[in-house]
Amino acid sequence: MQKLYLRKREERRLLAGHQWVFSNELLDVPKNLKAGESVSVFTESHQFLGTGFFNPNSLIAVRLLSDADEEIDEAFFESRLQGAWNLRKRLYPESVTNAFRLSHAESDGLSGLVIDKFANVISVQIFSAGMEQHLETICDVLERLFSPAAIVLRNESQLRTLEGLPLYSRVARGELKGNVEIHDADIKYSVDVLQGHKTGFFLDQRENRKRIRPFAKDADVLDVFTSDGGFALNAAFAGAKSVLALDASEAALQRMGNNASLNGFKQISTVQGDAFELLKQFKAEARKFDVVVLDPPSLTKSKKNLSMALQAYRELNSLALSLVKSGGFLATASCSHHVSEDDFLGAIHKASSDAERGVVLLEKASQSPDHPVLLSMPETQYLKFALLAVA
Repeated sequence: MQKLYLRKREERRLLAGHQWVFSNELLDVPKNLKAGESVSVFTESHQFLGTGFFNPNSLIAVRLLSDADEEIDEAFFESRLQGAWNLRKRLYPESVTNAFRLSHAESDGLSGLVIDKFANVISVQIFSAGMEQHLETICDVLERLFSPAAIVLRNESQLRTLEGLPLYSRVARGELKGNVEIHDADIKYSVDVLQGHKTGFFLDQRENRKRIRPFAKDADVLDVFTSDGGFALNAAFAGAKSVLALDASEAALQRMGNNASLNGFKQISTVQGDAFELLKQFKAEARKFDVVVLDPPSLTKSKKNLSMALQAYRELNSLALSLVKSGGFLATASCSHHVSEDDFLGAIHKASSDAERGVVLLEKASQSPDHPVLLSMPETQYLKFALLAVA
């Protein structure tokens, strides 16, 4: 294993538990080192820091995987994935759900590797050249631990281009026979693991979806950016009088409709179109709802667009607040990593002023616990959720 050394005084963040070594933090790198190769990292004074995967093509030059001098081999992956599974079994027993995030990358000591389990099908996303080189080993371990019907690779994220990796999706092991049915908190979902968003279905909002249930009974609910219908279905389950689910994607609305039928919910209707334009139209029509849910996709992929993203969140939440009945509720979220919680709540505060609506924050939350946050890496916390009462 090749040894790499940091420049002087570049180790503080890593000693605190961060797992990324950036290219400008390294001293001379041997020219024969290849993308994905395992390396050991030392301080400038030769203090050992850990082992990980190297990539000369990425700004993240080393992704640390262990603070021990150990081989990144099959035994390593089995130990990490077994430990991650032990935690998920305590968080989400089979009686509650048959779907969970098994590996949340850095938070599970597996930088560059995301794994979701949907019933007996496993969906894998890889974001590092090192993990890509160990793909067969990872699949071997997953087969030994879970005996899945299929392992699906959803390697389509643009983050892979930063590692010099191709984009693709395919079934790597086993046979995928159509959609997979999962259950979560008494609601059934039909998951298209090969074509659905990201790994096939968003599990990170699972706890926040349940948070709207107490406010949805006998209510008129608007679910904006419904995707597969997570919030809409939870509102219907709680006894909503009506649910209007909005999305720009016809395929997403089709999936939502299938999920509504799967659960026997008849009070959900849909509308396709741009969220901003439709909310403006609803405002002009003076339409009102007891509960409005906003769960948009990320509105910025980089810090340079942060100000534009915050303006978009402000406008979106202002429009939504104008549609909430007096005494109603707004549930609103941001999955943009570059938008901090303070920035997000600040945008909501400005939106309430723009809409001339009084609001109080009832609860704020983050992603579900099967997407744990590594405190030494703020990058692992990305989801912000706020539940507000509207005067």
